[in-house]
Amino acid sequence: MPKMKTKSSAKKRFKVTGTGKIKRKHAFKSHILTKKSKKRKLRLTHDTLVHKADESNIKQQLSLK
Repeated sequence: MPKMKTKSSAKKRFKVTGTGKIKRKHAFKSHILTKKSKKRKLRLTHDTLVHKADESNIKQQLSLK
């Protein structure tokens, strides 16, 4: 059976932490920033973890399962 290929889009968007959780960036931080508050933009800057419901799907795309 051939090797599973990693989805290129997924490997660009997600990183796996040392404990096996998956980190992601927030959306809505690329353009039209003038109408967004400073507080909102600051919160969107920081990374967060992928929700547990989506984790298995992303791990499959990253060929981790």
